[in-house]
Amino acid sequence: MGLDDIKRRIAAAEEKAGRAPGSVTLIAVSKVQPAPRVQAVLDQGHRVFGENYVQETQGKWPDWRARYPDVSVHMIGPVQSNKARAAVTLFDAIHTLDRMTLARKLAQHCAEQGRHPQLFVQVNTGDEPQKAGILADELPGFLSQCRELGLSPEGLMCIPPEGLDPLPHFRLLQRLAQDNGMALLSMGMSADFETAIAEGATHVRVGSAIFGARDYG
Repeated sequence: MGLDDIKRRIAAAEEKAGRAPGSVTLIAVSKVQPAPRVQAVLDQGHRVFGENYVQETQGKWPDWRARYPDVSVHMIGPVQSNKARAAVTLFDAIHTLDRMTLARKLAQHCAEQGRHPQLFVQVNTGDEPQKAGILADELPGFLSQCRELGLSPEGLMCIPPEGLDPLPHFRLLQRLAQDNGMALLSMGMSADFETAIAEGATHVRVGSAIFGARDYG
């Protein structure tokens, strides 16, 4: 396992699905990873990373951004409304737009900062009550409200229910994207990204398979 292995597997999945080489963006999920591991992946030339926590990102990415101006940092964890200002400042993309209160805050801070991170709407494809995300049948109305606020979501994101076959969820997200004119699909993680690529993923989120197991101690 490692960055080169994951990139080879992505290229093979693109080819198998009849997709153009390089059509899938690999987000290296660097949350809770020690700095030397992240530095090693930067040294290999990778430039797209994913984080789950605003505070962690504030602590570790400004220095790397200064050294690697072409780096792109994506927010793939939940965003508290009171962290929306920092999220707009810190991230090049936010994959977890999941409620109207957050949309209003993001619209306000985007306007104030003149900065517009790429936005993905998180869809609760499994209709799980404990999970964040917009329900599939509520998506068109939510997108319309976002656009009225001046936001322009470009993609959809999902996290399939744990322990279940992700394929139906990837297919649902792909259909919702088509129906709502969305070009980007953030879906697929370490265990299932090849399946996601076959179903049209444009962004896959891979962490431990690149960096090694996380140490939360």
